[in-house]
Amino acid sequence: MLEVLDTPLCESYDKTMNDIMSNSKELLPEQGEALLKTLKDRFEKNMNRHPGMAWAAVQAKLKVHPEKLWSLHEMESTGGEPDVVGTDEKTGEILFFDCSAETPKDRRNLCYDRAALEARKEHKPNDTAMDMAAAMGIEILTEEEYRVLQELGSFDTKTSSWLKTPPEIRKLGGAIFGDRRYDHVFIYHNGADSYYGARGFRGSMRV
Repeated sequence: MLEVLDTPLCESYDKTMNDIMSNSKELLPEQGEALLKTLKDRFEKNMNRHPGMAWAAVQAKLKVHPEKLWSLHEMESTGGEPDVVGTDEKTGEILFFDCSAETPKDRRNLCYDRAALEARKEHKPNDTAMDMAAAMGIEILTEEEYRVLQELGSFDTKTSSWLKTPPEIRKLGGAIFGDRRYDHVFIYHNGADSYYGARGFRGSMRV
């Protein structure tokens, strides 16, 4: 008769299996279906963001790109409320942006990138915007993309979002971020090693 071991070895096995599951970039079937329903409902409630587009075309692309669905799940689970904002005219790719009213709640208190994090001597945040975006399989919004998003509604009226920073600014130690105040969109600069509870980042994903 086999005996179930109650040892650190079993605990190590369980941890390993959990790590494998968490590192997988494919969702369980029930997770995928739940996410597709959420995305479909949001798509249909916000047709002003993607006039003339049909959800069936979006879903068809997502079905054959499960890794993209995984990235959307990461965007959703961190508070981004991703939605379709159009297509790339050159490539035909469908574009998703984080469309939460404020910067995603579980992507705040981050400095801009790894170099900025390593430059801090003390009080370092747990992660960086660029690293977290890469781990999620998404890109941080550029200034141009951020302005496109702000044409679709009012975003970041109480918070702000890191934006992809031009190399010439980053080389001098800075990074840019945007917000909306007084019904105007503002783009600012800050030290790349700074971080705040009201600043996160918004991402984009193509499929």
